[in-house]
Amino acid sequence: MRVLFWGTPDFAVPTLRALTDEGHDVLAVVTQPDRPRGRGRELQPPPVKVVAEEEGIPVLQPQRPRGEAFLEQIRALEPDISVVIAYGHILVEEVLDVPNHGSWNVHASLLPELRGAAPIHWAIARGDRETGVTIMRMAKGMDAGPILHQISVPIEEGETSSELSIRLSEIGAEAMIEALTVLALDPTVQPREQEHELATFAPKVSREVARIDWSRSAVELECHVRAMDEVPGAWTSWRGQGLKLFRPTVVDGESATAAGAEADSGPAAPGTVLRADPGAAPALVVATGTGAIGFSEAQPPGKRRMEVEAWLRGRGAEVGDRFE
Repeated sequence: MRVLFWGTPDFAVPTLRALTDEGHDVLAVVTQPDRPRGRGRELQPPPVKVVAEEEGIPVLQPQRPRGEAFLEQIRALEPDISVVIAYGHILVEEVLDVPNHGSWNVHASLLPELRGAAPIHWAIARGDRETGVTIMRMAKGMDAGPILHQISVPIEEGETSSELSIRLSEIGAEAMIEALTVLALDPTVQPREQEHELATFAPKVSREVARIDWSRSAVELECHVRAMDEVPGAWTSWRGQGLKLFRPTVVDGESATAAGAEADSGPAAPGTVLRADPGAAPALVVATGTGAIGFSEAQPPGKRRMEVEAWLRGRGAEVGDRFE
């Protein structure tokens, strides 16, 4: 098929590679403009652009993918289909309707569950045991189009959003190739409508959303911290500064009691450091609204993510400190 590909981050790269590997004619890639990144704030190309240029595929980087000039540009390519995955802009109907066989999206959830910008984060944050990818024909309305293909997968114990994203990016590529095979064999195939009344939503994750609310239970916070990894990163306030925490573990009752005993206190207020011992496992244990939670990694301001033992040895938290 003659494919117009839309995508920006690493998550979209496996699908682009799969399309070229399977012999589809990728006419052009539409991706976000280069953005300043890093301490030097130098312009950096999005990952999809890097791969497209390696493959010799033309790259389009409009500030906004609309307007008559842009429409004429993509119409001139005469695509059979648009494949859209994590592009980063809502596409207007005039753009969606350009290809003969429509525009198809790889969405990282089992629609109608978790429509929106951050389905991987929210699947983990909610404590879901299963998620997947959906191949959907794009239509008016956010992630509301009819479904052609779905693949479900379990969420592994302890899996973070970063790890799940890598897994789903590969599964999404596989699902899209399977969907294109179906469309090539029968272009008249009719995808099934979503059960819209069952829809749930996954809004963009902000820094404020990522903040740790210590009044929640240890089980809820374990899911929350895994969900916020690696970006934006679950964080708390410690001694007036932000501190990111990673690799959480729900601490069982006996270990939590032992940690609390080290602090020589009764029931600790949520956010209280119960253990700060580089020789223990977990080395950092914090009281929550119900139970306690341990962490294996931390990232103080201006530093790299590190083992929590290293942070504690470098004048990190002490027993009795309170995270806010």
